[in-house]
Amino acid sequence: MRIVAQRVSRASVTIAGKVKSAIGLGMMILLGIEEADNEEDVEWLCTKLSKMRIFSDENDAMNLDINQIGGSFLVVSQFTLHAMTKKGNRPSFIRAARPEQAIPLYELFVKRLHELSGREVLTGEFGAMMDVELVNDGPVTIIMDSKHKE
Repeated sequence: MRIVAQRVSRASVTIAGKVKSAIGLGMMILLGIEEADNEEDVEWLCTKLSKMRIFSDENDAMNLDINQIGGSFLVVSQFTLHAMTKKGNRPSFIRAARPEQAIPLYELFVKRLHELSGREVLTGEFGAMMDVELVNDGPVTIIMDSKHKE
């Protein structure tokens, strides 16, 4: 499971011209699920994200977590995070999980992130064509992969 987490001052997802979800201060999470992923990957990432201290304190140091700043999460499914680009010029997404596996893990990720953080977790729509807008605060962008816990 691979994520791109961005600290945002605001973010939104629009589908077919209508805003589905919008947050103010918080984290925008792009979530890529691959065939090898399971509930352990969900648990590890959600635990890390719920406690991640990437928000500024009164001294402008990244010491606060999302709960301390009263922020929200916006989670968007992003199978293209598992693009393989070694051969040719057209990315391959063969490692990305099929919907029958990915959707339950995506839904579990959203549920566990809410349970562990106590914060609002809004979403895009799995498999939909979405327009995603955000203002990256900092900028702060963190990439995490549950198969490479570094």
